[in-house]
Amino acid sequence: MTAPVNLTRPSEVRALLTQLDFHPSRLLGQNFLIDRNILNILLGAAELKAADAVVEVGPGLGVLTDALLARAAAVTAIEKDHRLAAYLRERFADRPHMTLIHSDVLDCDFPALFPRPGLKLVANLPYAIAARLLVELTAIPHPPALVVVTIQREVAARLIAAPSSDDYGLLSILIQRHYEIATVKHIAPSCFWPPPEVQSSISKLVLRPAPLGGPADELALRALLRHAFSRRRKTMARSLRDLAPAPLPALAAAGIAPTARAEELAPAAWPALLRALAPAR
Repeated sequence: MTAPVNLTRPSEVRALLTQLDFHPSRLLGQNFLIDRNILNILLGAAELKAADAVVEVGPGLGVLTDALLARAAAVTAIEKDHRLAAYLRERFADRPHMTLIHSDVLDCDFPALFPRPGLKLVANLPYAIAARLLVELTAIPHPPALVVVTIQREVAARLIAAPSSDDYGLLSILIQRHYEIATVKHIAPSCFWPPPEVQSSISKLVLRPAPLGGPADELALRALLRHAFSRRRKTMARSLRDLAPAPLPALAAAGIAPTARAEELAPAAWPALLRALAPAR
């Protein structure tokens, strides 16, 4: 199978899809990047060095994969679709520094994908799983040191949202605790084939030296956040009564006003509250 000369040309992408008798699935978020400028912006944000090891999720036809292989020492690509996995395996058969995993990334062993500090995640993420994947990566021993991803613009807005804003919530807190986040570029639907029905953005996440608010049991923190944000109209004093019969001492210990609401609390406040609540339960 001969790869197209330029997968950033829509005509060549369509020709390859016809050759493969492949019809992109909206359910799987198969919208292939076809814009060379956006590809270069994505790669520039990734700050790739020759010694880097990179994980890519949803490589699709391999336009980003090819560029990563040209710049990094090792690339691990996870592709769910068996037809695309077969194509990629053949296309990159002569690249010994590529590892292809045919799997749903959510079924993968995340600590095994990121076995040591310093690895990077660079990907056009399938939009349906982007938020969940990013949250799961914060709970592993060695989260990626740098994450550069195209995601739905709505999710990108939630990543950088400030307390008390409409977009602020669980995702904002869980990711901001671990990463400094910037929106690099907004992307028009026409930069993909087929064009997605939603707007897109490139987000860049740089791992903090230590999580805001200190270390915490990530699963317990998620549970606390779900509880509080499911009662976001209530004050913290009222919303926490189901978790602690007398929540006021815990709130005081964490430096949180009883009249505050969940969406008003900065990411660093939540681990302190979790620790303060532990003896009260």
